[in-house]
Amino acid sequence: MPMLRHALAIDAPAAPIWRVLADFAAYPEWNPFIRTIFGELRQGARLTVRIAPPGAREITFRPRVLEVDPPRTLRWLGHVLVPGLFDGEHRFRIEPLQGHCRFTQEEVFGGVVAPLLLPWLGAATERGFAAMNQALKARAEAAARST
Repeated sequence: MPMLRHALAIDAPAAPIWRVLADFAAYPEWNPFIRTIFGELRQGARLTVRIAPPGAREITFRPRVLEVDPPRTLRWLGHVLVPGLFDGEHRFRIEPLQGHCRFTQEEVFGGVVAPLLLPWLGAATERGFAAMNQALKARAEAAARST
């Protein structure tokens, strides 16, 4: 299955990184890629997510939360129109390492039109992942320094 991934090191413990990631109300203040998320952060909940990939149109979709494991993992599954047409499982992972954490954002794509749409969406989405991860790093490191 096709996948996009971006990871980086964040000089902060997992808890402040998770707090930034889970604070959906603050996304418009700092997140250049995922502009808004509305909904409950719990397994089975339906979210409303608006993304703004750099150089591409904004997209709003309604994924279902698959996993919430603070302060390590958040996963959801979204579909375009109907399941099986163009599906994306989005994952955020926080991995504690020696003195810092690795934050990984990835999306695994499936569905009958995924091979056709991924070349069109892939580059902009990868740039969005990188921009969001850098902004998360800056916000989480600042939060960790202030505590």
